[in-house]
Amino acid sequence: MAAELHADLAFRPVPRDIRLASATNGDEKRHKHSRSSYSEASPLTSRNNSLTFRPAKRPMPSPNKTIAIINGSGRQAASLIRVATAVGYHVRAQLRNLEGVVATEVATNPNVTVLRGELYTKERPSETVQVDVTKNGPISGIGVNHALIQELFRGAQLAFINTTFYGDEQRIGEALADAAKRAGIQHYVYSSMPDHHAYNKEWPSLPLWASKHKVEEYVKKIGLPATFVYTGIYNNNFTSLPYPLFCTELQPDGSWIWQAPFHPDAKLPWLDAEHDVGPAILQIFKDGPRKWGTGKRIGLAYEMLSPKEACEVFSRGVGRPVRYIHGPIEIKVSIPEGYRCQLEALEELFGLGHDDPKKQPPYFGDAELENTCPRVALELWEGPRGFEEYAREVFPLEEQANGLRWMLDDAEDTTPSNHQRNGNGTHGHPHHINGYTTTLEQMEQYSDGEDEDEGLVMRGLKRDDEEWLA
Repeated sequence: MAAELHADLAFRPVPRDIRLASATNGDEKRHKHSRSSYSEASPLTSRNNSLTFRPAKRPMPSPNKTIAIINGSGRQAASLIRVATAVGYHVRAQLRNLEGVVATEVATNPNVTVLRGELYTKERPSETVQVDVTKNGPISGIGVNHALIQELFRGAQLAFINTTFYGDEQRIGEALADAAKRAGIQHYVYSSMPDHHAYNKEWPSLPLWASKHKVEEYVKKIGLPATFVYTGIYNNNFTSLPYPLFCTELQPDGSWIWQAPFHPDAKLPWLDAEHDVGPAILQIFKDGPRKWGTGKRIGLAYEMLSPKEACEVFSRGVGRPVRYIHGPIEIKVSIPEGYRCQLEALEELFGLGHDDPKKQPPYFGDAELENTCPRVALELWEGPRGFEEYAREVFPLEEQANGLRWMLDDAEDTTPSNHQRNGNGTHGHPHHINGYTTTLEQMEQYSDGEDEDEGLVMRGLKRDDEEWLA
């Protein structure tokens, strides 16, 4: 499939029903977390008077670099695109399609050249490939779009690559690395995750992470000047909607319960991907391969919180009680078989510690890497958005965008129900766990093994691309 260039898509306005209600309109609901702008009656509005005049800033040179990025509407990639293009980098970004608010944002950015198309093809490779969802992820054994991948790196000097299981992740990851080396990429940053079984033979592999580990090993093998970043659990994982693993179930009294298999007192790494991935990756590029490009791994997490601590922090931010329950993952909706295998392996892996938090395997597989968090991440970017700030300022907005009403002053019913979704019983809120996410509507569409030949092509509402691609 040849790459399709597209860079002139018109902006789509933000849907009216997801904007914050105006506090000055008596007919609209006022959001409890809304704030007045500081510009109202602010002395800063008149700072440039005759007594405080400042001359115009001198023009700054733009970086003469182009960054190749795949899955450009994912949370990690979109975060990098925002900050990199803001300071003058050019981006060549692969997008699966142009649907959704994030894809629209990327495609209308004047410093972005969009290559629209899939990284996989429906033609199976000539060699026989055995599909084993417990080891290789759910969509192994389909082809690779080499033409698009070659076009992606044309004229680029840098690359940020976050593969997903659209297609055969390992084969696509290796093809990307080969093409980057042929193109002479000067610094290749790969968003990786561990294969726990490689660290301890008694630990099971998480299938959707093990493929990333294999790609990382291949990148090292071929000698690319590469850096590997391991991203912590996304703050955005939490939702009142019934997704597996990170559902914060809203109770009749307005409190929440989070049930998961992590030991209550074992530390886990946390990250606000939208806010903090971009600045950190940009600093890695600015520091260059001399500092980071010798196969070094970076734990990209800005807080180390146990589940109990995370609930306490989240509770302070949102202003409601949040209680943690150490228990099995509850699956209340249909999910793809590959994701089910991931959850089952995750429950087994993080249940190994039983009652001793010190025996729970490290989230990043390597305790030494985890011990660098958040020190190294803070060396890269000193202004992260913490979990409490996210809970206070962002979580209510995401919940309201999903049709939930608990954050409104006059909300009568705080319990999520079908009629509280986007009017028609569907919603587009993403569930993320390091690169693999889905919406409830999409979970309900894909039963075991369905559409595997198409690489679990997600359909749905406005943020299809972003949801699966952290």
